[in-house]
Amino acid sequence: MRRLAPYQTGLWLAEYLDIRCQLCRRYRSTPQSKLLQYQEQSSQYKVSEPSIQTALKKHSFLTHIGSRANSCLSSGLLCTHCHNDMTWLPRPFEVDIAPSISLSIQASTYYEYPIRQAIRAFKHQEDMTKLSLLLHAIRQLPRPHGCHRNNSVIVAMPTTSQRLVKRGFDPVSILSAQLSKHWQIPLWQGVERIDDTVSQQGLSRAERLSNLDNAFAIIEKPPTKRLLLFDDVSTTGASLQALARVFVSFEHARKINTKSYRNYHISAYALAHGNQM
Repeated sequence: MRRLAPYQTGLWLAEYLDIRCQLCRRYRSTPQSKLLQYQEQSSQYKVSEPSIQTALKKHSFLTHIGSRANSCLSSGLLCTHCHNDMTWLPRPFEVDIAPSISLSIQASTYYEYPIRQAIRAFKHQEDMTKLSLLLHAIRQLPRPHGCHRNNSVIVAMPTTSQRLVKRGFDPVSILSAQLSKHWQIPLWQGVERIDDTVSQQGLSRAERLSNLDNAFAIIEKPPTKRLLLFDDVSTTGASLQALARVFVSFEHARKINTKSYRNYHISAYALAHGNQM
């Protein structure tokens, strides 16, 4: 786990490996295809020779444990009822980042119960038990069409050193690392956030935009032309808008100074979209 202390990793794994639903705490259902697979495996091991039968039972047990572990690591972390009770992949919204250029922002779900409470507890109370629910939400984001590890990078919303010291960890960095694993697309950390901006929490859209003027700086050239921006919560889209504008400005400056045009393709994603925190 990225940037987690040992005790945080322990809390996270204990909750992640729990076979119960992260919301209702009932057992997560096993897909019917898996049940049929287990039944077929069991029927193959019905032989008369005791020694062979014992060996096959042992093999069946190990196969079963391996299958359950793999299923736990790759399947959803909510039961079917709780998953279907939430709204996934709301319609993307757009913000302007340059004349005739807009940024599309796709969120996994809305910033409402239970995601709102989970994000708040994770970010502000360091509650690692909420991370599994947030990971389930991250897994709902489909990998962008045409993007892969060789032509794209994920750009996580950077934090300031002051906030990092105050909070003790970087929530967005942890979540973006999970998104990187989910999409199989690498993270790129070539952008820094300036320390003289205040928190966006509680600000109006106009105040957010003004507050984010010159809030980011590119410290190295992006390695690819496809940039996938990521933030945990996108309320008005102001933070992602400001981050995208830095790349547009960088692209424009390179075009003037070096006569080269990178033509970045920028899209944005968030864990949740909705009301202000």
